Amino acid sequence: MNDLGTPGEAFSDDVLLADIGRFLDELDPPPDDLVQRVQFALALEDLDVEVARWERLDTLAGVRGTGTGTITFTVSDLTVMINLTKIGKQHRIDGWLVPAGQYGVEVRVAEHGTTSTTADEGGRFVLDNVPRGTTQILVHLGDVTCRRTVVTPTVVL
Repeated sequence: MNDLGTPGEAFSDDVLLADIGRFLDELDPPPDDLVQRVQFALALEDLDVEVARWERLDTLAGVRGTGTGTITFTVSDLTVMINLTKIGKQHRIDGWLVPAGQYGVEVRVAEHGTTSTTADEGGRFVLDNVPRGTTQILVHLGDVTCRRTVVTPTVVL
């Protein structure tokens, strides 16, 4: 920051804001991958999707290095629960949909593309070998004539 000089000396708003900006950049800089995260999220901008919200994050699930964690997302009439298991440099996603049904499920990972599967009649699905990175899950409800897509918030694996 600039030397503030003597008490009572006035500084312009521009000088003070510039100093505050430098101070914040030092103490709390934006993440290095912020631009990629925003671009990843905006890639769905042209799709007609509903965004689910976090229901809860079980922060204790990964205690003691087990490499697992459970996250639940909800939107109006759908709940998506996933369990993440870290296997080496990749993850396995076990998921359950309520209400149950054979819905299409996709996992998008920035810079790694998309992997798809179909939930079984009980709403259970598994996605193996999911790479690390900025990730979203899409659930496709209904058939081609009346398709509804729900997307989870971005998760960094």
